Amino acid sequence: MAIRKLGHVGIWAKDFETMRDFYSRVVGLKISDETPNVAFMSSDPTREHHEFAVFRSREPGQVTSLQQISFNCERLEDIIDYYQRFKQHGVRFSRVTSHGNAVGIYFFDPEGNRCEVYWSTPFEAKQPYSVAIDVNRPVAEILAEVEADVKRHGAEGHIDQASYERQREQFAREGIAH
Repeated sequence: MAIRKLGHVGIWAKDFETMRDFYSRVVGLKISDETPNVAFMSSDPTREHHEFAVFRSREPGQVTSLQQISFNCERLEDIIDYYQRFKQHGVRFSRVTSHGNAVGIYFFDPEGNRCEVYWSTPFEAKQPYSVAIDVNRPVAEILAEVEADVKRHGAEGHIDQASYERQREQFAREGIAH
């Protein structure tokens, strides 16, 4: 009777078409089935029919109350690619971060839901652990920075607020919505 994994997440959408397009075209999920009121999506429909579903809101003012929606990627290069892709599509960023055990991009969908794409590192770090990182560098440099920081702070956890101030300045220089 133990739960093996999370099966899927469904959210309400005030603007169904915009949300369906964002998650399929920008995030890259594949639509496995669709009706006028729901789009079922998956990273791999042959493996899992749907991991995510967008439902047309049935009531005026209906909102989704989420902390975040997170999508796991296979490689750090995927995170770097998403950073560039999101910039091209004018996606609003929250932060790009290392949690020691993961590197992720926090962003907002068209209706303001907080989302994340992340890659799990081979390192262990006590949580909470949060350090802003710059993914505009070669993979080897990013990995070396994450590993060095985990060696210094991984046992006790770590939150580096100053790094996020520097990241906000970087976002401003790059013209990224924040």
